[in-house]
Amino acid sequence: MRWALVKVALAVTTMVVVAFAVPLGLVVKEMASDRAYGGAERQAAALGPVLAITTDRTQLERALASAETGPGERIGIHVPAGAQGGGPAEIGARRAAPADIAAAVRLGRASIAQVPGGTALLQPTAVASGIAVIEVYVPDAALTNGVATSWAILAGVGLALVIGSVAVADRLGTRMVRPAGRLAVAAHDLGRGDLGVRVREDGPKELRSAASAFNSMADQVVQLLANERELAADLSHRLRTPLTVLRLNAASLGDGPAAEQTRAAVEQLEREVDQIIRTARAQREQSAQAAAAAGCDAAEVIRERMDFWSALAEDEGRTVRVAGADRPVRVPAARPDLAAALDAMLGNVFRHTPEGTAFAVDVHNADDAVIVLVSDAGPGIADPAAALRRGHGGGGAGSTGLGLDIVRRLAESTGGDVRIGRSVLGGTEVRVWLALDGRRAAGGTRRGHRLRRRLGARRRRGARTAPDAGDRRP
Repeated sequence: MRWALVKVALAVTTMVVVAFAVPLGLVVKEMASDRAYGGAERQAAALGPVLAITTDRTQLERALASAETGPGERIGIHVPAGAQGGGPAEIGARRAAPADIAAAVRLGRASIAQVPGGTALLQPTAVASGIAVIEVYVPDAALTNGVATSWAILAGVGLALVIGSVAVADRLGTRMVRPAGRLAVAAHDLGRGDLGVRVREDGPKELRSAASAFNSMADQVVQLLANERELAADLSHRLRTPLTVLRLNAASLGDGPAAEQTRAAVEQLEREVDQIIRTARAQREQSAQAAAAAGCDAAEVIRERMDFWSALAEDEGRTVRVAGADRPVRVPAARPDLAAALDAMLGNVFRHTPEGTAFAVDVHNADDAVIVLVSDAGPGIADPAAALRRGHGGGGAGSTGLGLDIVRRLAESTGGDVRIGRSVLGGTEVRVWLALDGRRAAGGTRRGHRLRRRLGARRRRGARTAPDAGDRRP
């Protein structure tokens, strides 16, 4: 796909450059020719008034010398017979053939004749004895002066356009191919049994939809396998009771080969059932670990929990704002754990702020982490450090109870952390930093640092604008 886009861009840009550069190059060449002949016409026009006044050779030679604006020996004057009391006079350079001069006299207008090394402009002018012809030599070099340079510039511009279009097409192709490559690698990993693999949902809209569908499919596979293992474990447990009865009955059979065989068969069956139970438990733990490693869509969980809490917020007259949850945001946390953490933070808002207090939930996505902010306009927390410790809080003003311990354990399980500070609303802001791929927040990428600085700047602006916020903060 990437190479196909490059070839299309190369072909289209080349055709556009050729379509514009070739006609423009011809126009440049024609302009150079017109410029050369225009200069020759001006030189010939400068001698016309002199010929109309006099045909004296001395006067004409003086006028001819003053009309030479470039290298000498380019202008000549052909005076007809009778003007000097004798034959025709030739003044200055002469390159045109007599036949060409006669043709110019006969036509009575300017004409161009081919001469060695270039062309000659023949300009007829009426004098007392007939028609004189002014000849101006135009060398071939003058006809193409500056054309090569202009063509080189056009070629350079065209080449730059082609290279630029190929570079843009290559970057666009890379942007399309990388998500497709990640999706293919994830599909192979899932086929090999890696149930925790998921795809980051980015790139073009179609590839984001494909990645979302793949993640949903992988979640369903994990759920189906978990259900199957639950069923196997449940059936194994159900076999315990009849096996116990069989073992007791076998013990009462007495001695004899048949009794011994029955007891051995019952023991073997018990061992097989125990093995099935142990295997089911191990696979269930692996499924739980895979589900936690695969993570969930934080935006979807936030929307779901906000739908639940919005009804209570409406009853209490609270203003609710949710930002950043309009597109998928994958986090390396199990869906139930993230839902429990959100419920804990939102529950604290409702328990420890007065009715009518506004609150907000924001999601910020960086390369190295996802940040979930829950902020309110309440009285704040007197001791943020103690609020994160298990067992703190007795329901008083500013207390957070035991809920933030759940939030802290969720963040630390991903390599992140939890911070409590002052929000832009004037109350408490609980910031949950969920590190991606197990990376610590402090060791993230440059973009993550910019996000951290931006959030800090926002809190500082909030601190300046919040009325009486400092009275409620430690």
